[in-house]
Amino acid sequence: AVLLYCGVAYVIPEYARLVAAALALAATAVGIPAATIVARESRIKDPGFVVIDEVAGQALTLMAAPFSWKTAAAGFILFRLFDILKPPPVRQLEALREGTGIVVDDLGAGLYGALVLWLLHHYRVL
Repeated sequence: AVLLYCGVAYVIPEYARLVAAALALAATAVGIPAATIVARESRIKDPGFVVIDEVAGQALTLMAAPFSWKTAAAGFILFRLFDILKPPPVRQLEALREGTGIVVDDLGAGLYGALVLWLLHHYRVL
């Protein structure tokens, strides 16, 4: 998600947030049913090889600030941090059924990342 976002945002930076929003929406719309199918077929509750949930969450974080290499790097780090830490209620979102739980917990981490990224940008830290 970060590489696609950075590539498009570098060429047409005024559309960076729109690209991130489209990525988040598309990854969520495709990801929930796809993750459900993969989880059922593999009999694994949250298959680690399913990464479309990461794309959705990462893209959500990147929507929070205009494109720059600093905001892209910070957004990547922030999303990963919140995805690993899973602050409340992110961890509880994993309990949702099948693909919904697989994707929505990453959207929760993405929201936390977006909030912090927005604050960093708003207060001119980035």
